[in-house]
Amino acid sequence: MAEEVLECIALRVPAEVMETFEAALSSVCRAVSFYHDEDADEWDLQGVKERGAYEPELAAALAVAEIVSGFSPEISRGLVPVGGWLARTQQAFPEQLIGSRFAVRGTHIQDPELPGRITITLDAGLAFGTGEHNSTRGCLVTLEDLVKHHHPERILDLGTGSGILAIAAAKLLHKNVLATDIDPRAARVAAENAKLNEVAGQIRAIQADGWADPRITKAAPFDLVFANILARPLCAMAHQLSAHLAPGGVAILAGLLNTQVNWVLSCHRRAGLKLERRLVDGAWSILTLRK
Repeated sequence: MAEEVLECIALRVPAEVMETFEAALSSVCRAVSFYHDEDADEWDLQGVKERGAYEPELAAALAVAEIVSGFSPEISRGLVPVGGWLARTQQAFPEQLIGSRFAVRGTHIQDPELPGRITITLDAGLAFGTGEHNSTRGCLVTLEDLVKHHHPERILDLGTGSGILAIAAAKLLHKNVLATDIDPRAARVAAENAKLNEVAGQIRAIQADGWADPRITKAAPFDLVFANILARPLCAMAHQLSAHLAPGGVAILAGLLNTQVNWVLSCHRRAGLKLERRLVDGAWSILTLRK
């Protein structure tokens, strides 16, 4: 049987329009990666999708991004076998030591687990979130610091991706976590990764559209919410986040650039949340807010 071939869409954009084009690719691609050229302050974006699939949707998403941003990037395309793409991704994914408590590794690493660290095992595959991105790392560091003085019982990972944050919380806190994602593939991957990390009994991974799903409302109010998504949906859902947080509850927000912090903070302050901590990692910020 021939190996599945993916189509790779690549483009380069200025920093101020990165989020717009990342969102456009994410709307149709199975995975999107982005790399910052700090000297030029530009971003290289790559999305992979099924060959020939979603062409009208991709064209429409990119056209809207160009209209909104006023920027028209040069777009290149190529084909890459799934196995080769995943193999190259794995080779570039060594074990990562994050903060003082976590170690994130792929299944290709068979070395003994490091003493004193919580090991999270998952592959750099077709669902976002393997610990190498600044926002994911920052959320893990923030969680490690948060539990020194906050002991949440009800936890939500909104936009879970690979499930890495839900797994980290389940292992660190020994609590149940509701993990949701609008992408059904991501929800399936998160459930598989929970099983791989032996916390399937603690993590309920479901496909859900933001806060609209009644299963989220039924599980609320939450003592801790992870929302590692993007600045625009974070702002749009600020009041819903606040409504689903318990008094004294904490939200860890990520996926936003440093240039977007004031905008995101303004929306959440109007919703009754206050800033407790801001962690900066490169061009990205991670915000800890309390109700």
